Amino acid sequence: MTTQIKIGQRAIGSGQPVYVIAEVSANHHQNFDQAIKIIHAAKEAGADAIKLQTYTPDTMTIACDRPEFRIQGTIWAGRNLHELYGEAYTAWDWQPRLQRTAHELGMDLFSSPFDASAVDFLETMDVPAYKLASFELVDIPLIQKIARTGKPMIISTGMGTIEEIEEAVTTARQAGANQIALLKCTSAYPATAEEMNLRTIPELSHRFDVPVGLSDHTLGVAVPVAAVALGACIVEKHLTLSRSHPGPDSAFSLEPHEFKNLVDAVREAEKALGEVHFGFSAKEASSRIFRRSIFVVQDIKRGETFTAENVRVIRPGHGLHTRHLNEVLGCRAARDIERGTPLSWDLVTRS
Repeated sequence: MTTQIKIGQRAIGSGQPVYVIAEVSANHHQNFDQAIKIIHAAKEAGADAIKLQTYTPDTMTIACDRPEFRIQGTIWAGRNLHELYGEAYTAWDWQPRLQRTAHELGMDLFSSPFDASAVDFLETMDVPAYKLASFELVDIPLIQKIARTGKPMIISTGMGTIEEIEEAVTTARQAGANQIALLKCTSAYPATAEEMNLRTIPELSHRFDVPVGLSDHTLGVAVPVAAVALGACIVEKHLTLSRSHPGPDSAFSLEPHEFKNLVDAVREAEKALGEVHFGFSAKEASSRIFRRSIFVVQDIKRGETFTAENVRVIRPGHGLHTRHLNEVLGCRAARDIERGTPLSWDLVTRS
């Protein structure tokens, strides 16, 4: 078990920069040039990695018109599964070329395989990691197949009960996976903030002793930023060139300028987390002057008694600490003191 994993040259986990993944999914609209443009847009937006999906309609399901194969209750309601996946899949012969483009731009590229043949294909590409999609959380043979590669595994947990997540993680570990990360995910498309339950993130980290992140289907940046504040070290988000070009995944994908806003907000949030720190920072040093301290507020003659009328606790902070006020009251002035003088011990005589 480990609280960090490594993908390519990047360590991922507590104390490391958030690893931002741009999911291409079906947003290429079956156009290779569109897929290339998405990768370039992801780089410009600040993503660390590109994620694909590796399947065909026939590795995902069967061509069948029975009611069981008709989708209900989602944005794809009424669609036939085989037809939907025929529209959404990424051609396998594209994927090595997309990987080369990502590498040329300094980004990692890996994929979600959906059956054993996809894992075998991705191994020929020597992908640096694998992502298990939420719907495959219960596909035990697939988990075993991926784990046996020895590559890092990122497991999405959408819809998963704690028992199902436990079974998936245990299966992966027993099959040889020693670098596992989990993603909190809400498998609704798009998802709303009310459905996210981000407090699950630290609980997953505590229960499984692994890095935990977020696979996010909301629109906007607030949810990923909140996730980072709760300890998320991975953020995965769908990227499209334009939601105005309808496609299976466009409704819950960010456009390039929105994705850049997401990355910028995540980077700002991780800076703000900092470390456990008390006292003043370097930039706060000049503000210490605005603290209160003890000042002489009336002209005082030598030998005159300090009273609540002629000394007060006020700003700025040049005088004695406020804790000494009761010690000072009743003592006498060691010399003449002008109004507005910060009180110091050399001005006080106790006799």
